Amino acid sequence: MLRYVLKRLGLMVLTLFVIMTLCFFVIRLMPGSPFDDPESSPELEAMLREKHHLDESIPVQYYYFWRDIIADGYWGVSLQIEPGVPVWQVLAGRIPVTLQLNLLSLLIAVPMGLIAGALSARFPRKIPDRLIGLMTVIFISVPSFVFASALQYGLGYKGALDIIYNSTGTAGERLRSLILPVLALSFWPVATICRYLRGELLDNMNADYMLLARAKGLSKAQSVSRHALRNSSVPLVNVIVPLVTGVLGGSLVVEKIFAVPGVGGIMTQAVTSRDLWLVMAALVFYSAIHLVTVLLMDVAYGLIDPRIRLGGRKGDAA
Repeated sequence: MLRYVLKRLGLMVLTLFVIMTLCFFVIRLMPGSPFDDPESSPELEAMLREKHHLDESIPVQYYYFWRDIIADGYWGVSLQIEPGVPVWQVLAGRIPVTLQLNLLSLLIAVPMGLIAGALSARFPRKIPDRLIGLMTVIFISVPSFVFASALQYGLGYKGALDIIYNSTGTAGERLRSLILPVLALSFWPVATICRYLRGELLDNMNADYMLLARAKGLSKAQSVSRHALRNSSVPLVNVIVPLVTGVLGGSLVVEKIFAVPGVGGIMTQAVTSRDLWLVMAALVFYSAIHLVTVLLMDVAYGLIDPRIRLGGRKGDAA
């Protein structure tokens, strides 16, 4: 198992290296200059041109980019948003907000999706199943930013909830102001889990072991909860990655709509203002979250099914 985990860690590091390399060249080849702003400091511009060798060729800049990261842990400073401040210091106060928003969305979506999927499979082609199926289609088809705008108007402007994030309030007030963005991000994962679980449950409910469970005296509800639901939940590991990355992608716009001071809002602002090193740091953050999620999924699969980590070779069994 240790060899399996180390192999996955190596692949994760290699993938992150490729992502950062592609991001570096894409950002550098974008038209315009990060110093086009007439209000930018000439002293800061001169310092950064010398530090990052911006007057030299792109391959030379690439070399110094990696040298600074490996040797000094230097990722650059913000050019426009917080001029002169190290990029990870700019993101330090925003990463917890983004993680809180996305984790709350998933913590709500997973149990709601499981309940809705189980209820839909319990009454196939009946009224509960048809209503849940209709809501599933709507939740999957409509983008999260549309739900965000609708919730902002219906429950914020016309209701009693906060329209935008209350960054100056107490911990309870800040948490309350996250209700609408959390709901907006929860609809898609709820529908995804519900649809996936419903299909798996319907297949398992017709399996031979379910007939055996019923023959042993278990009721239909008992056999579903003890056997079919458990076996149907194992393949749900396969949807963790698209759920996490999908919610992260949706939060880029939702954070902007609700003025949530997270990584998504500052990333879009950094892209439009060509804050190069801040864009790179934000992309690395999102890429690292995705890669760590993939690693956890691979390890979970290896624990659930040893044949996955064996890779078909007897020598890996240890």
